[in-house]
Amino acid sequence: MDLLPSIEALKESFGQLPGIGPKSAERMAYAVLGMERNRVEEFSKRLLDVKNNIAPCPVCGLYAEGGACPVCSDDSRDKSTIMVVSSYKDALAIEKSDCYKGLYHCLNGALSPSKGVYPEDLNIAPLLARLRDGTVKEVVVATNPNLEGETTALYLSKKIGEASRVKVTRLAYGLSMGSSLEYSDAITLEKAIEGRKGL
Repeated sequence: MDLLPSIEALKESFGQLPGIGPKSAERMAYAVLGMERNRVEEFSKRLLDVKNNIAPCPVCGLYAEGGACPVCSDDSRDKSTIMVVSSYKDALAIEKSDCYKGLYHCLNGALSPSKGVYPEDLNIAPLLARLRDGTVKEVVVATNPNLEGETTALYLSKKIGEASRVKVTRLAYGLSMGSSLEYSDAITLEKAIEGRKGL
C-alpha cells in the first residue's frame, strides 16, 4: 500500500517536536485526520496565534502577548533584584514556586562555543543596560548547573562587574528535598557541603 504524502508530511512535522518519536507522530497525524474539519481549523489557528501573538518582552526578554510581560508590568515586584534565566520555562518554574518577587532577565540560551553559541547570540547587552540607572542592587544568576550554565554565570559575573557595582549572586546547589545521600553524585554532595549553613 502506498503511503499517503499528506500524512507523511504531517508525521514529519509532529516529529520535529521535542519528545515525539515516529510512532507518536504517526498516531497524532492519524488523529488529526479523524478530527472534524472545524476542530482542525481551530487547532491550526491556535498554532498560528502562538507565532503571531507572542513575542519577547522588550524589557526582560520573557515571552509576552502585546507589549511588556506581566512581571515587568507589575508595580508590586521588587525592582532592585533581577534574576537571570536561560529560558522562559526556567522563569515559569521559579514563578510556580511563589518564592521570588523580583524581576527577570531571559538570556534565551547559554554560552556554548562547541554548539556555536557566543555572547553576542545571547540577550546580554540589554541586561547590562538595565543596570546603568542604579535601581538594581543584585543580579541573581539562575542558569543551569551544567558546563554551559557555569560558563554563562562566570561570563555574566565578569561583565556585570566591569559595567556596574551591582552584587552578583548564584543560586545555591545541593540536595533535593526527599532525596537520599547514598544516591547523590559526588559533585552534588560537594556543592551541598560547600553551601551548608547554620541551623
